[in-house]
Amino acid sequence: MTMELQKIHRLLIIAALAVLVCMPSCKDYLDVVPDNIPTVDHAFNNRHEAEGYLFGCFSFLPRFGDPTINPALLGGDEIWYQDPVSGFNPRLWYIARGTQGTTAPLADYWASEQTNYDLQGGLPIFTALRDCNIFLENIHKPFDLTDGERELWVAEVKFLKAFYHFWLLRMYGPIPVIRENLPISAGTHEVQRYREPVDSVVSYIVQLLDEAAPDLPLKIESMVIDMGRPTKAVALALKAQVLTLAASPLFNGNPDYAQIVDNRGVQLFPQTYERDKWRVAAEALKEAIDVAHEAGHTLFDFRTTNYATNLSEQTILAMQVRGAATERWNSEIIWGDPNSNTNPLQAACHPIFFAAQISGGIKKNYAPTMRMVEQFYTRNGVPVEEDTDWAGVDPMGLRTGDEAHKYYIKQGFETINLHFDRESRFYGSIIFDGGTMYGNGRITTDNNMWVTELKAGHPGGGMTPIDRHASTGYLCKKLLHYLTAVPDNSASISNYRYAFPIIRLADLYLMYSEALNEWKETPDPDVYQYIDLVRARSGLQGVVESWANHSIQPDKPLSREGMREIIQRERMNELAFEGVRFWDLRRWKLAETYMNKPVRGLDLTGETAETFYRVKTIFPLKFEKKDYLWPIRQNVLLSNKALVQNLGW
Repeated sequence: MTMELQKIHRLLIIAALAVLVCMPSCKDYLDVVPDNIPTVDHAFNNRHEAEGYLFGCFSFLPRFGDPTINPALLGGDEIWYQDPVSGFNPRLWYIARGTQGTTAPLADYWASEQTNYDLQGGLPIFTALRDCNIFLENIHKPFDLTDGERELWVAEVKFLKAFYHFWLLRMYGPIPVIRENLPISAGTHEVQRYREPVDSVVSYIVQLLDEAAPDLPLKIESMVIDMGRPTKAVALALKAQVLTLAASPLFNGNPDYAQIVDNRGVQLFPQTYERDKWRVAAEALKEAIDVAHEAGHTLFDFRTTNYATNLSEQTILAMQVRGAATERWNSEIIWGDPNSNTNPLQAACHPIFFAAQISGGIKKNYAPTMRMVEQFYTRNGVPVEEDTDWAGVDPMGLRTGDEAHKYYIKQGFETINLHFDRESRFYGSIIFDGGTMYGNGRITTDNNMWVTELKAGHPGGGMTPIDRHASTGYLCKKLLHYLTAVPDNSASISNYRYAFPIIRLADLYLMYSEALNEWKETPDPDVYQYIDLVRARSGLQGVVESWANHSIQPDKPLSREGMREIIQRERMNELAFEGVRFWDLRRWKLAETYMNKPVRGLDLTGETAETFYRVKTIFPLKFEKKDYLWPIRQNVLLSNKALVQNLGW
């Protein structure tokens, strides 16, 4: 076991013990009255015990790279699974299938009972907030804790409090703010806390992050021991994310929520649109970007790795976005999750090349929808439907791989136009029939890359095996590290584990462009600067030049409305499959547009190009206004009359 894994193992044991110490015995909603005072006193006897409690506070962080815990991975329209399924518990996939409800909500992060979140894929976040408060109330007690350590730990726990509130805010909207725990003498009325208005929740989260940031390190010094813990850049990035959410249409003057008023008559959602919120978000984003730069964060460049020397420019460009997401602790990762085991995710993305691999650890069922395949730009950096070069071209028309595309498509292989002449992020993100794949043991050169065949009749193609196949005819390449490998004719997969990305620098760049565009009257060079930096990394020209030269709407980047669409599409392409689109569509109030179109894929029964490339409807998605926010569990509402349910539930 490596030193890093030994450390992670030790921390997880400490965290698990701390959670057992801290887990509440109460079964009522938001009973945050401490009921384990003798245990708490013991937990802060000395530095060692206090550190265990600290890691207990960290242990509530969601496993961001786990599709059974993070609803943003399988709960939207990016990836489609199948039933029956092998690999992951598909429970959060049923959010996309429209089976969310109030009796036992999926991904129930409001739950307070362990049995609830174990079964439904959530965590008891209010318990986490209670434990954070206990820590802050008692951390002055350990006699052998230095002032510097105490300041750092306090800052980390304030960050955690802020994040846990943010996680709930993004899911539920208005939530009770847990500033401090209630005293033991608290009565029933005091325990039944009200949801606070969105702006109040946002202000409290920002306050916590402003308090935490000065005492957090600029960057992590020990990569083996401390990676994944918050830094100043992480805190400011989260603050910027919170303020961007507050400025977005879902929470900024949304009339859909006008009737969400509690029994005191308090309006929980702001009903007046305030454009100035975008200015505040832009300023926070610029500060976060500047501090990230100061800490050494830069856009990832695959050329800096040990394997780029003998690779073509085409392969390097395709590896830019794939490496940005999966290269372990690369310079672009502002905050990553080292505790998510990415091995199951990679097994679900890995294709099968030999019949012997069908019975092994490869799951090959993490399948991008047809919409995601269509969404990426052409090589000209504009959407397929806007590109003047694609006028009159049938995207589903057959075409044969040639010399010009040999690094992306096997020469002589018959596939469709949609797979040709696309931007490099498409080739770094999507595994398709006849496409090449860098990695899987072939890393020193790209002259003999793997070729994936997904039609029926090929090993692992079509619907074989029934519980482990690509339901749309595509697989996700982006989340598969190039050093993860399956030996020839072997059923054993050797995973190269990485920290799942939570916040990347490119994410901040694109949010900054978005905030500036919404705040300014018309787009200007400041709006274009940061989105163009992201595009340039993948070999694309700037938006103004790309649209002027290649789009049927050449002036689109010159208006706020046009630039808004461009920025949104850019975020969908750059951050695809990283759990970002799910939340973006909600905060933009566009989920009703995207999630009311059917899931489509290829005909998995087809053994020839003519039969395989027939687009079929797989599932009729349905998204209603109520689905923008999570329902509060029914028994929680019954036990706390101060609460009001979310719209439509």
